[in-house]
Amino acid sequence: MGMRRARRHGTTAVATLAALLMLAACGSGGGDDSGAAGTAADAVAPAREGAAVAPGEAAAPGAAQGGAGAATDTRVDQRSIIYTGSIRVQVNDVDVAARDAVAAATRAGGFVGGDQRRSSDADAVADLELRVPAERFYAVVEELAGLGTQERREIGTQDVTEETIDLDARIASQRARVESARRLLAQADSISDLVSIENELARREADLASLEAKKRRLSDLTALSTITVTLVGPGVTTPEEETEIGFLVGLKGGWQVFLSSMTVLLTVLGAILPWLLVFGVPLGALWWLARRRRRNRPAVPALVAPSGTPPPPGVSAPPPVPGARSAP
Repeated sequence: MGMRRARRHGTTAVATLAALLMLAACGSGGGDDSGAAGTAADAVAPAREGAAVAPGEAAAPGAAQGGAGAATDTRVDQRSIIYTGSIRVQVNDVDVAARDAVAAATRAGGFVGGDQRRSSDADAVADLELRVPAERFYAVVEELAGLGTQERREIGTQDVTEETIDLDARIASQRARVESARRLLAQADSISDLVSIENELARREADLASLEAKKRRLSDLTALSTITVTLVGPGVTTPEEETEIGFLVGLKGGWQVFLSSMTVLLTVLGAILPWLLVFGVPLGALWWLARRRRRNRPAVPALVAPSGTPPPPGVSAPPPVPGARSAP
């Protein structure tokens, strides 16, 4: 009995010692993992704080605070943001500056969406629409501003994160509805059921295609930002200069209004002229012929009743005209 009790106590002690060793190993492993995670977070946080923040690359405000900051993810790179901008720059040579602007967009991984140019002298103007990646948006804008003298800059953003999430949910739901309709189509056992299910399947597939097209459009707008660049030569007046007043400005404005009025008048005359030729000429000829016939018609002499004829009944006789006296 004593030996059995000793063996039992020894087994219990060994099991207790093994359990303690396992708990110690787990505790040390967890401490190493948390320490490694903390070391990695401490190494990444200063690098992000010192780097320039660009669209799509901003770090989370609570990233350096450990797990508490990761619970609420408010990082910009996790949101869907559409960046748009427009800039007006006065340059010495519009063509050269336009080539430099296109090269800047190409280096950033973008492309030219539109290119319109007017004139080639000092009053030349070039309107460029550049599509660049969102993370290179501000860098390209600054590079464009350095082409000459910046006159105007406008930058706008639109957060479409909620719309993107809503589209993802609707697309998933619509795909499930399409799959359900396809299963029902495979189980149809009559022509009427087959036709009705096919119509419903076609409608659901069309709705799914529409949602997917919207999602692709949003993805394109968020992935590639749009920059509208207006490059003007040194001879182009600014909007502030166009608001000048004075006699010459008034004369110029009046002359432009006169030319505009004459243009409208000639346009109306051109629209009426065919009608005048078709209807006015024949009517004028008829009127001239009628007037000529009326002039050439002989005059009809007036009928005079002979003297001594009694007046018709109901008409009183005119008073007698006294005879003329002869001269003495």
